[in-house]
Amino acid sequence: MPQWCTIRWHRTVVQRGGRHVAVQQISRSTHGGACTCDDCPHGAQEGHRRAVAAFLEKRDAFAAGHGLPAAVARSAGASRQWVSDELALSARTAADRGREAGSSWLHVFSRRAVLAVWIAAGILLVVQVGTALGTGWSPARTAALLAAAFLAGLLTLAARAQPVRGGLLAPLVGEDNRLSTSKAVPAAWLLLTAFAGLLPALRLAASAPGPERQALYEGLGLVRTLPLLSIVALTSAVAVLVRRVVAVRILGQRLQKLPADRPRGADLLTDDAGRGSLPDAQYVLVSTVVLAYAAVSLARFPDRLPRLPWALALLVALSAAVYLAAKSAEVTRPLVLSVVRRREPGDLDAAVRPGDDIEIRGVGFVPPGAQTPEMLARLVVRIGAVHVHVPLVPVAGGFANPSDTALTVPVPAEVEPGRVEVQVVTAAGVESNRCTIDVAE
Repeated sequence: MPQWCTIRWHRTVVQRGGRHVAVQQISRSTHGGACTCDDCPHGAQEGHRRAVAAFLEKRDAFAAGHGLPAAVARSAGASRQWVSDELALSARTAADRGREAGSSWLHVFSRRAVLAVWIAAGILLVVQVGTALGTGWSPARTAALLAAAFLAGLLTLAARAQPVRGGLLAPLVGEDNRLSTSKAVPAAWLLLTAFAGLLPALRLAASAPGPERQALYEGLGLVRTLPLLSIVALTSAVAVLVRRVVAVRILGQRLQKLPADRPRGADLLTDDAGRGSLPDAQYVLVSTVVLAYAAVSLARFPDRLPRLPWALALLVALSAAVYLAAKSAEVTRPLVLSVVRRREPGDLDAAVRPGDDIEIRGVGFVPPGAQTPEMLARLVVRIGAVHVHVPLVPVAGGFANPSDTALTVPVPAEVEPGRVEVQVVTAAGVESNRCTIDVAE
């Protein structure tokens, strides 16, 4: 990682041998690979990297049996609890550093996105000048440059209004701090449509009454632009419906959503766990292909809105329907299937008693996005009236406990003998169904 630093020269006066001597001192503030301060993006990222490295080193050491104090090494239960607490504290520190790095990244991206918009406008200027060398300058080229400058100015103002949320990225980020596919697709169509609408509007403002103005009016006709407007309306409606569906499922505890440290470009093609999502990928792919067709049509005929075939509009509608159906069918509610006593090798079969380990089997205990150590440490099992935090059991490269399908927790001494209900509370705060077990004395 390249390092760069800011050097400040301070002139101080010291008394030496009865004389006042001016001494120049160098104050070096490094904001590169070794910086860990929180007031710069480089320091936040380096602090996060170091916190993650410290956590991984501690986890691997505990997995190998090193680092246990003598006071707890003799008791398997005490050592497991002590290791879990130490890992939970270290994971919380790494997560805090990750959120700081994410906030710093958004601040930097806000400025770079504005720069990228103006660079794109400059590239358009270079292309227009290059293509005009053989054919000459035209009013359409002037209108294109003015439209690009106008949109760039509006986007700059919008970015300055949300610098903390990522500037231009803010409207595309969902409540879970991830890039939203349902918002990004209509945003791209709205941007293209706005640019396409500005071109004939600017030419109309500068044109005189006559055949040229009449042709510009005809290019904005509703019948010819209906496929484009239908796609814009459809994708915008899908964004609203997806937001409603997700909100209702979260409130009904049928869907678990956890925030990410920062939005990433891969969010458009993956689910919350970072795995590739076919509904999201096909929606983005189809929209990108049809959007490219519309951009080419606009480049060839800048005096009118892009005219899309109804077949392409139907293709986008079909892709949007698949995406919406997938979001409506998504369910990640935890479900407890059974609870059994965990038997160690050489141990006798017996009833569940206080102090024994029980294994809770089911699905959905670790929702998408909760695979981080901090989120795993937030899993809780309610045994009767007692809340038991699921211990983190480290192994080389990960954790043996907890997992998405099985949790192992000890039965506390405070649990009263008799029939007791067991329930899992995930990191997203969603409660599973109750499963009844018998606790013997």
